[in-house]
Amino acid sequence: MSLPLRADDKPAYRLFTAAGKAATYDKMLKELAAADVVFFGEQHNDPLAHWLELQVTKDLLRLRQGQLVLGLEMFERDVQPLVDQYTTGELSDQAFEEQSRPWPNYSTDYKPLLQLAKQQKFRVVGTNVPRRYASQVAKGSLASLSELPAAEKAWLAPLPLTVDYELPGYKNMAKMFGATLPTRQGCSILFRPRR
Repeated sequence: MSLPLRADDKPAYRLFTAAGKAATYDKMLKELAAADVVFFGEQHNDPLAHWLELQVTKDLLRLRQGQLVLGLEMFERDVQPLVDQYTTGELSDQAFEEQSRPWPNYSTDYKPLLQLAKQQKFRVVGTNVPRRYASQVAKGSLASLSELPAAEKAWLAPLPLTVDYELPGYKNMAKMFGATLPTRQGCSILFRPRR
């Protein structure tokens, strides 16, 4: 005997408000759809979080048609031309994966988002600094970025960067990672302004 199951019968996740109260997916989606920018914090090796990102992106596409831009920090700014070529169909899967320096879990966790962008024709933006600059900062300091040539600074946020290392989030990360702060933050979904 088989029983029909609905997704909400056995949810694979639980949602909470900032105050720690249980929240429903529909309530969360309504609030996200009203926002200009949505940041989806993730642990990069959590396939469930990536599945949920895909579901949220699909639903936000439905609610905010033509206004979605997806920012993925797994892609570095210097591979943006490849991301554009892939999502517009000018670059094959194989060529894209060979050239874009994807993370090991790209095919299972991030590729579905790019395929959705390709199918639904919305923009994907690589939001991460190229690794060589993150490495330079890790070995030295943020100030080392000011020595870069202007052409290389184009891949970075406007300089000088100001970081408040006294924020509780940074202090907690420093404890967790032993004074080395990570440079990666997650997935962001950006909306074009409403007209």
